[in-house]
Amino acid sequence: MRRVILSFIVCFVFFLPASIVYAHPPSDIKVTFDQAKHILTAVIVHNTSNPSKHYINKVDIGLNGKEIISQDISWQDNGVEQTVSYLIPDANVGDILSVEGYCSISGKLKREIAVKAN
Repeated sequence: MRRVILSFIVCFVFFLPASIVYAHPPSDIKVTFDQAKHILTAVIVHNTSNPSKHYINKVDIGLNGKEIISQDISWQDNGVEQTVSYLIPDANVGDILSVEGYCSISGKLKREIAVKAN
C-alpha cells in the first residue's frame, strides 16, 4: 500500500507539473479589420508541437463590449498560428472589436482594435 501511495505522490509531484509547463495561452493576436468589406481577420499566435491536441480551441468576437460570435475549433491550422475571419456588417468607424483566443489546455488572450475609416 505504501508503494502505491509513494508512486502516486511521485507521479503527481514530477509528471503533472511537467505537462502543465507545455500548456500556454496564445502569445499574440494580430487583428485587422477591412472597413470596406466589413471583414475582421485575426491571426492568433500559439506555438505548439502538436496542433491536434494542444491548439486554439475557441475564439470569441466582441463588438463594443458585447459578444457577437463564439466559435469552437477542432484543431489548429498549423504549429504556429490559427487564422480566423468573420463578416461583421454592424461594425462602424469608432466601434471597438475584440478577439479572444483560448488554448485547449490552459489560458486565453484578448486583443481589441478600434474600427478606422479606410
